[in-house]
Amino acid sequence: MATGIGLLYVGCVLLINGIGMYQKFDSKALAVMNFFTGGLYVVINIINLSHAVFTGQDISAFYGVGTSMLFGFTYLFVGCTNLFNLDGRPQAWYCFFVAVNTIPSSYLAFSGGDSRFGVIWLLWGALWGIYWIAGAFPKIKLNSNVVPMATLLVAIGTCWIPGYMLLASWW
Repeated sequence: MATGIGLLYVGCVLLINGIGMYQKFDSKALAVMNFFTGGLYVVINIINLSHAVFTGQDISAFYGVGTSMLFGFTYLFVGCTNLFNLDGRPQAWYCFFVAVNTIPSSYLAFSGGDSRFGVIWLLWGALWGIYWIAGAFPKIKLNSNVVPMATLLVAIGTCWIPGYMLLASWW
């Protein structure tokens, strides 16, 4: 259930961020939904972590918390960078870190028989990789539509629709 809730709101924030890039929204205005989504992910995962610790679950219970926190911190990082008009290069290098982590996450999903999430992890990794290239290497000129279009496609195809499907028990 928590996965569906998280994905639904990641879909929302990515949709708003993607449209905001196209329509040149004020970055401070975009920060709001990033804080909501990042905060939601952090709170859900602190609860999940507390539950795992206090019920004595084995180490495998921490994998979901750790990988989900990659999302929470992404959106809190984006929110702070946008709100305070910070240099985006540290955020870009965080995106590199997350993109690299999506490779073993995809492998684990595939090897566990979940090919849908195996593909989704790869698509998320590609998006985080695009953010890394766009933010860490400003001399590399990506087409102005690449980042917002990739953001919108990932928002709809890997977050909004799967999140809604999980919540509606269609997945």
